[in-house]
Amino acid sequence: MRYSARVNLSRALTTAAIATFGVLLGCSQPPAKREQVGPRPPPKAQPGAVTISIIGTNDLHGALERLPLFAGYIGNLRATRERDGGGVVLVDAGDMFQGTLESNISEGADVIRAYNQIGYSAAALGNHEFDFGPVGPAVTVSSIEEDARGALKARAAEAKFPLLSANILDKQSGARIKWPNMPASTLVEVAGVKLGIIGATTESTPFTTMPANFLGLAMAPPAGAVADEAKRLRAQGAQVIIVTAHIGSKCANLDKPTDISSCDTSEELFTMISDLPKGAIDVIVAGHTHSTIAHRIADIAVIESYSSGRAFGRVDLRIAPDGHVTSVKIHKPQLLCQGDEGSALIPAAACKVFDYEGKPVAIDGAVKTIVDAAIAKAAVRRNEKLGVTLSAPITKSYGNESAEGNWFTDLMLLAHPGTHVAVTNGGGLRADIPAGPLTYGALFEAMPFDNRFAIVDVKGAHLRKLVSSNLQRGGAILSWGGLVARARCKDGKLDLQITVGGKPLVETQSYKLVTSDFLASGGDGLIGRLKLPEGSIKVTDVIIRDAMADVLRKQKGTIHPATFYLPARRRMDYEGERPVSCGTKSTTPSNREPDE
Repeated sequence: MRYSARVNLSRALTTAAIATFGVLLGCSQPPAKREQVGPRPPPKAQPGAVTISIIGTNDLHGALERLPLFAGYIGNLRATRERDGGGVVLVDAGDMFQGTLESNISEGADVIRAYNQIGYSAAALGNHEFDFGPVGPAVTVSSIEEDARGALKARAAEAKFPLLSANILDKQSGARIKWPNMPASTLVEVAGVKLGIIGATTESTPFTTMPANFLGLAMAPPAGAVADEAKRLRAQGAQVIIVTAHIGSKCANLDKPTDISSCDTSEELFTMISDLPKGAIDVIVAGHTHSTIAHRIADIAVIESYSSGRAFGRVDLRIAPDGHVTSVKIHKPQLLCQGDEGSALIPAAACKVFDYEGKPVAIDGAVKTIVDAAIAKAAVRRNEKLGVTLSAPITKSYGNESAEGNWFTDLMLLAHPGTHVAVTNGGGLRADIPAGPLTYGALFEAMPFDNRFAIVDVKGAHLRKLVSSNLQRGGAILSWGGLVARARCKDGKLDLQITVGGKPLVETQSYKLVTSDFLASGGDGLIGRLKLPEGSIKVTDVIIRDAMADVLRKQKGTIHPATFYLPARRRMDYEGERPVSCGTKSTTPSNREPDE
């Protein structure tokens, strides 16, 4: 569902909301300037220093089958640190649960079981931690007795480590959330060293999870919350401060940790770092963008390591007895499998493993027992054949029109007769579908979010606005069924010709739009900007993926990807690349988040 960045938009909305809240409380004075945490004195050379290895994972998205092997790597490293008197601190940067059938069936419980066994010290709350909603199969609450954060709170109760976020607020009180085992930070001691760990969550969360599950909450800019926690932890004796943040960026060149010229400095991570007091933070484990970082940024060691259990990051700190960090070594992301640099993950059974810390990596048997049980529970559903065969792979695209996006919207229309137009977002397409007999598991991997259908009553003018705004912004593309558009620049303006069902769009005519409850309830900030009359949106109890599977079971036969997309016959026909601009540069913020 939900890379998908609404970061610029959400930052603006959050800032405005906090300002308004301050006025309501009668706070007319600007906030006091945050006390700077200055650089610490230069370290003294002392005997007896220890090495602390900080291991960071991020965006597992339910990839359980990777965890027994990952645990083997950590076992090797822990053995090394035990021999030299140091220690290992293991943290995760969020989006742990949502994304595979094996994890979704238990709403992430098996991920928590595995993380408990591996020995995590803390994890950040990611935007997708809110996806499951209440405990049970429903994605959103249906009565006042249900808790929209019930599944998340259940996972926190099961975890032997805290789930952290310093910048998620209760909207009514303006205070940070106070849920069991979900503090802003934690203090741990490893090899005699006290380490403070602070959690932070992307400001785009309200728009990149199921919006109904985030009602009553608000986001604060992370830097201020992190700085306050760092000051508090230092006062409690923390010698090292780690931030585990579901906030990221991407850097193309990992060969020179001090060279950030290949990094995207426009991302939320760099904004947070620039707003932090100098010297406040030692290490950041980042996430959310599914990319890579292994750099020193503003004197902070920062790591991010792809997604889906492909790799992990590592920072080694050498710490003197007086608490000073005497050296920092930032490692490149460590791939679990040789050859995993490609877009498709190598199956765990076919993985050729690296040696690590001077010896072969062995599968962790205790973690494997947990994972095998989860895989067995999901096996029957995963292997079900839907009765159709794909003549070639059906591929997805986040930012461009794709066969998968067009196919899915066509299936949505077939599943809901009487609707005119279907729309889904590129961030909701999560995997290509391989050629051959189609299984439910392959369909699930491509659409892992349990979104329900929503039927939206719109006018032609609303459809035009959706198409136009998406063409003139970057990030996730909208895929359309039943609608075709041709956009050209004419006299310095965008000339947009749209047909619905083969007929020219009529601005004043009523149309029924079928989409996901995520988009209909404000996800991606799209349909919410249309300002539709009350009662225009009707959310159903039907999971889109399951309804599509029902349609496919009735179709039978062979499906050809070219039926849904040919470059010469696009449904969104425009010149150049998005964002489309006619004479002037588009000022619409791009959406850079990899999730829906």
